[in-house]
Amino acid sequence: MAHIVIMGAGLGGVPMAFEMRNKARREDTITVVCDQPTFNFTPSNPWVAVDWRQADQIKVELAPVFKRKKIEFVHARVEGLDPKNNTLTLSDGQTISYDYLVIATGPELAFDEVEGLGPDGYTVSICTTDHADNARKKWLDFVEDPGPIIVGAAQGASCYGPAYEFAMIMDTDLRKRKIRDKVPMTYVTAEPYIGHLGLNGVGDTKGMLESEMRNRHINWITNARIKKSQRWHDGDRRGERGWLGGGHPRTALQTFDDVAGLSRHQTPDGAGRSGQSARLCHGG
Repeated sequence: MAHIVIMGAGLGGVPMAFEMRNKARREDTITVVCDQPTFNFTPSNPWVAVDWRQADQIKVELAPVFKRKKIEFVHARVEGLDPKNNTLTLSDGQTISYDYLVIATGPELAFDEVEGLGPDGYTVSICTTDHADNARKKWLDFVEDPGPIIVGAAQGASCYGPAYEFAMIMDTDLRKRKIRDKVPMTYVTAEPYIGHLGLNGVGDTKGMLESEMRNRHINWITNARIKKSQRWHDGDRRGERGWLGGGHPRTALQTFDDVAGLSRHQTPDGAGRSGQSARLCHGG
C-alpha cells in the first residue's frame, strides 16, 4: 500500500487527485493538503471582477467532493518538507508521511517586486478569486465615475493571456453599460509585441490581437517595464517624466525613465503618452 500526498488543490492539484484515484490501486491512500477549503475556478476570475459572476459561484467546497471520491483532505498549510524522511509538517501541528509527493501549489505572487503593485498597493488584480472579488467592488465604483483605465501584465508574468481577456471583458462590460466612450483604455505589457503571449506568438496572434484591439479602440504600449505604481495627486507634473495613470482612483504607473522612452512603443493613435491619467488593473 502506498500513500500519495498532493500539495495544493487548484487547477493542477484537484485534477491530479482525481486521476490518481482512478489510476492508483484500491488499497493506496491519496491525501490532498491545501491551505484553502475551496477549489476556486481561476479562469472565471475576470467575470467576477466585472460583476458577471459572484465569487461564491466559482468556488466549490473541497472536503465533501474528495470524500465522495475516497480522497482524504487536510485543510492546513504546509510549513515544512523533509524529503529525506518523506514527511510534511503542517500549520496545525500534524506531520504527514508519504511514499509519493506531488507538488501542485501554483505560483507565488510577487507584487512586492514592483513598488505599489497589487491589491495591497494601488492596482487591482485578478490573480486569485479573492483579488477578483476586491476588484469587483472597485469596478462597481469605477463605472459610477468612469475615466481612463490601464490594464496589462507586468514583467515576469508567467501568463499574458488573462490580461488580454480581461481588457476585452472590460471593454464588453463598458459597452453594455453604454459608457465605453467615457473610458480611454491602454494595454501595458512587457511583451515585445502584441500577441507575443510569452510564447513568441502562436500562429498569427500578433495580427489577430492587434486587429481586435484596434477594433475595440484599446491603445497599447509594449516592451514596457513597470517601475512603480503610486497614488496620483491632481496637478502632479510627473507625467513629464513618463508617468501613466492617475486621476480618478488617484493611481499612477511609472513605466519608463523619460518621455523619449514612451515614443519608442507603438500605440494606434498616440494615446498613452506622458501625463495620461488612468486607473490600473493588473491581469497577469
